[in-house]
Amino acid sequence: MDELTPNEVRVIGCLLEKESTTPDQYPLSLNALTSACNQKSARDPVMSLTATEVQNVLDELVRKYLVSDRAGFGGRVKKYKHRFCNTEFGSLQFTDQERGALCVLMLRGPQTPGEIRTRTHRLCEFEDVGEVEAVLQSLSGYEAGPFVRQLPREPGKRESRYAHLLSGEADLPAAPVGASPREVIAAAPAQATQLVERIDELEAEVEVLRQRLDRLEAG
Repeated sequence: MDELTPNEVRVIGCLLEKESTTPDQYPLSLNALTSACNQKSARDPVMSLTATEVQNVLDELVRKYLVSDRAGFGGRVKKYKHRFCNTEFGSLQFTDQERGALCVLMLRGPQTPGEIRTRTHRLCEFEDVGEVEAVLQSLSGYEAGPFVRQLPREPGKRESRYAHLLSGEADLPAAPVGASPREVIAAAPAQATQLVERIDELEAEVEVLRQRLDRLEAG
């Protein structure tokens, strides 16, 4: 699947959510979908998309076969439904838990397993945090994915957060100002390891130069 823009992720996430939470109002009209995209609650970041912007996103998603539109009887208002997953049109077939966890990540940004368990109560059921973690591992190992990634644990936090990868690689959290070397490594281990290796290389080069200088001074 091609990478999605943040606005495309928001639109698809809203369609997934409303399909489960308000099935009697689904598919959604443009106005209803715009309101869902701009909700002040259960959204991170909060957006202020215009109906025109949402329509442009819908047109692109229709072109990508990720959304379908249909006019009501007698030419009434168009309604939109996703074709992202669990439809006869696509290959992605998620379990209710996988679908719910991914939907929350799409609408709320990076979340811990505990937050996902709490915030999916209207989408699916999780017995415990361990069950959430198992589902996240499944989403991170999907053959058509991966769809989620575990982020490095932030300093002072007990749980790592997970982020969706529908818009490309998730941004790593920045280490706080004044963080200790140990905290920097915890925030971004891959980058820190590369930095440490580069420092070792430079220190070795400096040692060679120092030895050469000593021999020149001795001669």
